[in-house]
Amino acid sequence: MTRKSLTLAERIEDEFRFIRTWATSPKKMGAVSPTSRALARLMVEHATVDPAGMTLELGPGTGVVTEALLEAGIPDERIVSVEYDADFSRLLRKRFPRVNVIHGDALDLDGVLGEFRTTRFSAVLSGVPLLTLPKDKRVTYLDRALSRLVPGGNLTQLSYAFTPPQDAVPGRFVVDKSRWVTFNLPPGRVWIYRRESHPAASEDRTA
Repeated sequence: MTRKSLTLAERIEDEFRFIRTWATSPKKMGAVSPTSRALARLMVEHATVDPAGMTLELGPGTGVVTEALLEAGIPDERIVSVEYDADFSRLLRKRFPRVNVIHGDALDLDGVLGEFRTTRFSAVLSGVPLLTLPKDKRVTYLDRALSRLVPGGNLTQLSYAFTPPQDAVPGRFVVDKSRWVTFNLPPGRVWIYRRESHPAASEDRTA
């Protein structure tokens, strides 16, 4: 059975939990507040998710995007979520007991995916704060994540910047953008990464 939506009390608690984590480890966080439900749903809308396939979620935080995936009909057991923060990992396991939650570093997928190391995913949804990483690590991160996709799959990346957290790299990947979600703190959008050889899925170039 799919977990019910988070209550208002849980969402308020998440706000305080996020702020506390940001205050102690700001480089681990992409924002001072959890992703809004509207931005999470937009991320899922642009992702090449498939209920019959597997979905990889990197940096799920408190699980707002996880919740959006479940609402979109992705079965719990077909979601693999890799979360770096130990407290968030415990929270995710409590909230989504049937989701495959892994406490580990999304920059080291070979080392943390375990039984899912050879899995090919329909989509990758990333909340990892790429702008906190050096450029070479951003390229490596995206390249390795894209290599785990089935043909035609994409990676959707949350960001609060006006420009892509990583520009396209000729011969390796291209990038498209979604519309802005202004009712988010801060306002954000989704960047869609894919291999050059495959057509874009659900493009929206509206700035």
